[in-house]
Amino acid sequence: MLELVTLPPAFGMRNISPFCLKSEMLMTSLEIPFKMTQEADPRQAPNGKLPFLVVDGKRLPDSELMAVYLDDITQGKVYGGLTPAQNGQGLALARLAEDHLYWLMVASRWLDEAWWPNIVEGFFGIAPRLVRPLVAAMARREVSKGYRLHGLGRHSLEDQKAFALRDLAALEGAVPELGFLFGDSPGIYDFTIAALMAGIFDNQPATWLTTLAMPFARLHAYTERVQAAVGVYGRPV
Repeated sequence: MLELVTLPPAFGMRNISPFCLKSEMLMTSLEIPFKMTQEADPRQAPNGKLPFLVVDGKRLPDSELMAVYLDDITQGKVYGGLTPAQNGQGLALARLAEDHLYWLMVASRWLDEAWWPNIVEGFFGIAPRLVRPLVAAMARREVSKGYRLHGLGRHSLEDQKAFALRDLAALEGAVPELGFLFGDSPGIYDFTIAALMAGIFDNQPATWLTTLAMPFARLHAYTERVQAAVGVYGRPV
């Protein structure tokens, strides 16, 4: 049986990472037998990132590479039903979500002083209390460095919020009012967008990005529809 390794619950969510949630949604939709386990320390994962998939004792990293593997073992049930135009549109939306808006979500959690105590407790609560602030601060410096290297971290908070609003407006305009992106049931690109948005809409307490996202009612309804269709939610239900 395949084993999907994800982060443990935090911030009022049972599945906090959009990459972990996307993978769980996809595997559930494909009706592939699998079990889920948790790893609190990403350093123990291949490439230092979660999720990863254990296949015959080997660890397969990265949610996108996992989707390609699942497409192969299911004879094209992940990508095979998409036209080149649909795949191009879906991949473009996935890159917007996972390579741009995702980083703004990370910043709204990790780099906001008001929200920072939630990170310390949610991610580092298992560390001994005496060393917890030091360990958390070291991790925060790495996140801040990565955010700056991405480029978004070089902008003011006002500019970051403006970027986020444009990303949200683009996704709001791209998702359908009813149904799903490319068919009567949700697929890999629906799971990609909905998993990220679930982490923005439902994490507790709200971040500044949550506050910006809430007025996007169509995007919110779409996120709920995708989760309901596959029966997998980021939050406890």
